[in-house]
Amino acid sequence: MPRLPNLNGWEVIRVLEKAGFKQVRQKGSHVFMLHPDGRTTLIPVHRGRDIDRGLLRKVIRDVDMTRDEFMDLS
Repeated sequence: MPRLPNLNGWEVIRVLEKAGFKQVRQKGSHVFMLHPDGRTTLIPVHRGRDIDRGLLRKVIRDVDMTRDEFMDLS
């Protein structure tokens, strides 16, 4: 299984938007994403910083995707 790439918050948001998620709101540097079927997640967007792989794995679990599905969209 390939390693997850280093992605920043906006790159993760773009991948999730390809999967059908929409940005609902933003508070500070955190973007709340919602899918029409009710799945949600929160993405931190900090300038100049990538999302740690552990947090990226949690986001992928939260949105009920597999690692391979996420990698195909990125």
